[in-house]
Amino acid sequence: MKRIVVFASGSGTNAENIIKFFNHTKIAKVTQVLCNNEHAKIFDRCKSLNVNCLLFNKQDFSTENTILNLLKDKADYIILAGFLWKVPTKITEAFPKKIINIHPALLPKYGGKGMYGMNVHKAVKENNETETGITIHYVNENYDEGAIIFQAKTALNDTDSAETIAEKIHILEQKHFPKVIESVILGTHE
Repeated sequence: MKRIVVFASGSGTNAENIIKFFNHTKIAKVTQVLCNNEHAKIFDRCKSLNVNCLLFNKQDFSTENTILNLLKDKADYIILAGFLWKVPTKITEAFPKKIINIHPALLPKYGGKGMYGMNVHKAVKENNETETGITIHYVNENYDEGAIIFQAKTALNDTDSAETIAEKIHILEQKHFPKVIESVILGTHE
């Protein structure tokens, strides 16, 4: 059984969905959640799901090898589920094609530093896009530039607000993210 470590920074709905999904498979299990935000709701979610959630800081992540060593010990795959920091090169090099992120837009549009959550949805709305979606991709040394694994689209109309766009994206994330992770682990993704 493969071991998954999830990184999260916020509410943790995607992390919770992934944990629940893999609790019902024999392919993989979420063994650890790592969070860089002491006020994140993911801590409560993990407690109710009986999954260890560890708070860490920038030094543990980037300067020291604390997180890298933990990952080498506990992870076969690393999943970024609403995680807002850039992954250091030493981690991306230690886990090539083993770190997966979800982005709330159809990359390469609306990617890069600062493009997350409502920032993305507002930009999509301001540019009068007729569709948006999610991109699940491998993580490399640059924000949102790793090889694309999967994309799913949703249509937009003039009445959509940034909030309704966020709702549409959330539906796509919940539907596709765990299944795509599973396909990567099984080697069956297209």
